[in-house]
Amino acid sequence: MSTAVVLRGRTVVPGLAEGEALVSPETISGWGGIDPARGIVIERRHPLYGQSFAGRILVFPGAKGSSGWAGFFQATRLAGTAPLGMIFVTTTTKAALGAVVTRVPTVTGLDQDPLTVIRTGDRVRIDADLGTVTVHPAPAPHTVTHPSTTRRRP
Repeated sequence: MSTAVVLRGRTVVPGLAEGEALVSPETISGWGGIDPARGIVIERRHPLYGQSFAGRILVFPGAKGSSGWAGFFQATRLAGTAPLGMIFVTTTTKAALGAVVTRVPTVTGLDQDPLTVIRTGDRVRIDADLGTVTVHPAPAPHTVTHPSTTRRRP
């Protein structure tokens, strides 16, 4: 059983959120990078292409692209496809405004790099009122070796 890790940072949008993490190693483009109607990443060369952030805790370096970023994330709130919460590394006006208009608990400026501490699938609790993120690592996947594949032949 893994021990929970607590990160401390700054509140962008207060509130509580808990759910499965979706971690992006790269910044996310709002305008042209996400489909707000479906809550998925549609930027073709992005590592999360085709993956849904709807109902998950989105962990990412920050926003890239135009000022349309905030509008596209606001559209996810209106469509019911927004992330449950956001954790980002680099605070920009785009990312902060996007979090505010999306109205989800958001923290930044953490005392450890969330991109190295949190993995996709981890259970994450954001308490943005306190500026904390509690990470419960997902169990390691089990591998089963079938006996017939380990038998040596004479």
